[in-house]
Amino acid sequence: MCSPTRHNIYTGLYPVKSGAYPNHTRAYDHVKSIPHYLKPIGYRVVQTGKKHFNPAQVFPFEYFPKSNQKNPDLNAIDKFFAECKSSNTPFCLFACSNSPHSPWTEGDASRYPSEAIKLPPYLVDTPVVRKDFSNYLAEITHFDSEVGSILESLKKHQLDENTLVMVVSEQGNSFPFAKWTCYDSGLQSAMVVRYPGQIESGVTSDALVEYVDICPTFLDVANAEAIDDLDGESFFPVLKGQTDKHKDFVFGIMTTRGIINGTDAYAIRSVRDKRYKLINNLNFESKFTNACTKSNYFKSMVQKANLGDETAKRLVNAYHYRPEIEFFDIQSDPLELNNLASNPAYQTEIARLSLELEKWMSSQGDDGVGTELRAHERQKIKRKKK
Repeated sequence: MCSPTRHNIYTGLYPVKSGAYPNHTRAYDHVKSIPHYLKPIGYRVVQTGKKHFNPAQVFPFEYFPKSNQKNPDLNAIDKFFAECKSSNTPFCLFACSNSPHSPWTEGDASRYPSEAIKLPPYLVDTPVVRKDFSNYLAEITHFDSEVGSILESLKKHQLDENTLVMVVSEQGNSFPFAKWTCYDSGLQSAMVVRYPGQIESGVTSDALVEYVDICPTFLDVANAEAIDDLDGESFFPVLKGQTDKHKDFVFGIMTTRGIINGTDAYAIRSVRDKRYKLINNLNFESKFTNACTKSNYFKSMVQKANLGDETAKRLVNAYHYRPEIEFFDIQSDPLELNNLASNPAYQTEIARLSLELEKWMSSQGDDGVGTELRAHERQKIKRKKK
């Protein structure tokens, strides 16, 4: 989800350890973030655009004057680059776009005719889904244009040859079986990185990395002192082509308690390696709901199911109701359409990944359902007006 994702990036900590695991959340007061580590060695550390993190003392970024908007202030960024170039000051800039977060109102949807787009197979094909998916693609293109503007400013101020640029998406799309779940269509992010002279162009990697790895990677690039108690690890060696492996396992966590239209408590945890993925739905007997299930596109899926469409019935039911354990062969089934949890041939692998997930949860102080029930304690405090 939006807020936990951003906390991961800035703190280098997983959500339960940082305290930022439900949506609209806040980290513990003692947690530190990347400005604490880069400012002392002379960096200007700036954040512009969408924030969605708390509390302020944990994230002591520099902010552009009179710039309080959901998307990055491109004019202020251009001026900032000019200042850094003139003063020869190193910088770390987080330009945070709200795109493509719903509602999808930016970009030119006519470039993606709804009748021509190819929907993922986990979505029910309805006119409403098609129209919204077209708008979603258009807003991704708008996001790309923001990235292009920033790259142009870097080049304009002759900073492009000595700046690492990392472009990531917040999370997967917000349609069913993606965002608000622990399926890879939600957990996976696009990541494109450029660093002339350090990273070879046109190279791809399937190394397993996580958002918690971004903070230590930036510290590594800046030659800052390594921080031992971070959950993340620098993947700069992967970017430089020195290795094609980073982590053996990556993890996921989903909390519905306290989110918009969320099930009162539907804790989800996941773990995967290069080949297999295990999802544990800790409150699987509950009905799974979230903001997505209130949307017009989901309602159109339900309507199609109610009219008798068997595929729509199956997908709507599968979204609301999950088994306790889901297990997938990611190599042969990357969209996680075939649950192998009951297949005897995979019980050894299921036991292996279950143990890894238990070990990770224990290391995080995550007691599953109990942690889920305490989610309200970690959401932003609303102070009463005097």
